[in-house]
Amino acid sequence: MTLKVKYFAVLRERRGLAEETVEVEPTTAGGFTAWILREHSLGLPPALVRLAMDGTFLADDEPLRDGAEVVLIPPVAGG
Repeated sequence: MTLKVKYFAVLRERRGLAEETVEVEPTTAGGFTAWILREHSLGLPPALVRLAMDGTFLADDEPLRDGAEVVLIPPVAGG
């Protein structure tokens, strides 16, 4: 499947990209998050990164859809 991946905050800095298109086997939100963090050595555990597909946050066991836009959001500090 093809996914458009957008990176935010520290993930964008570590990846050196704001977005990219990737080809992956059909998978779940949790499986994809773990894979992409490991594949690009992004240095965060999957449990700390939220994934949204087409604007909706997903649970780890929810399937991803071919052609979707996914957003990886690391923990952020604010104030």
